Amino acid sequence: MERTERPRRKRLSWESRCEIVTTIAAGVSPAVAAAGGGCSRATAYRLWRRYQAGGWLALRDRSSRPRRQPRRLCAEDEQLILGARRRSAYGPVRLAGLVPHPPSTIGKVLRRHGCSRLPRPAGAAARCARRYERERPGELLHLDTKKLGRFWEPGKRVLGAQAGRPQRNRRIGWQHLHVAIDDHSRLAYAELLPGQDAESCVRFLERATAWYRAHGVEIERVLTEKAKAYHSRAWLDATAWLQLERRYTRIYQARHERQGGALHPDAARRVGVRAQLSIEHGACPRARRLPTLVQQTPSAQLAASAAAD
Repeated sequence: MERTERPRRKRLSWESRCEIVTTIAAGVSPAVAAAGGGCSRATAYRLWRRYQAGGWLALRDRSSRPRRQPRRLCAEDEQLILGARRRSAYGPVRLAGLVPHPPSTIGKVLRRHGCSRLPRPAGAAARCARRYERERPGELLHLDTKKLGRFWEPGKRVLGAQAGRPQRNRRIGWQHLHVAIDDHSRLAYAELLPGQDAESCVRFLERATAWYRAHGVEIERVLTEKAKAYHSRAWLDATAWLQLERRYTRIYQARHERQGGALHPDAARRVGVRAQLSIEHGACPRARRLPTLVQQTPSAQLAASAAAD
């Protein structure tokens, strides 16, 4: 058990220092003013001398930087580092190859002048999403799945205080939302299926390619995650029969995140899509056919390609 003791030294604020100085100015000895303010007699004398030299502003908190720094870089070298930083936007390690100073010294100079972090882009550049885009529709198709829990009645997050018995939603099962999005046009196709096994993924791929072909888009290759269903023999045979090239994302790489996650409710805000599902009331609610999911701003190149066909 730790012993609780009164701290020997008190951290004085600007108001506490002014109060001690005011007491001394009223005619009280510094020793008595220090006892009443909770500090030592030497501290009271030091505060009184600071007040006599610079007034009330001299009692403010001062920087802990030493008055003399003989090993600090001169102003010309610091301006050289800052100029290289503005021109190249490099960090201390890369700037060490441009200026004759080590990265540690460059980092201290950047922090001293408030340039250790690059400024954020303002205006439309800050709101613009940084993403790649293929040259033509059908060149790359993103596939993804989302596991959704089934329920008889929504909980308090949807109904609030009017929520009924959440125990009715136990052991009902799961459904899987399969999503396909064209990389260039962002034209999306989705189905709600009971599973995400190899057979379900293959049947979804066949229906998705047929749906895109009906809209004038010929799929060339597909991008999926490294799940077992996308490495199965059935998936390999289906992609070979449809003449599709297979591409897989790298694990634990945020920059390789698939566009299929854009239609998921938890990631819809990042791409500007508002995903809402209507609440159905019935004795035995079932998954109905989902409406066609199309991006709000279809690509002009897709419309021109469909018109040409």
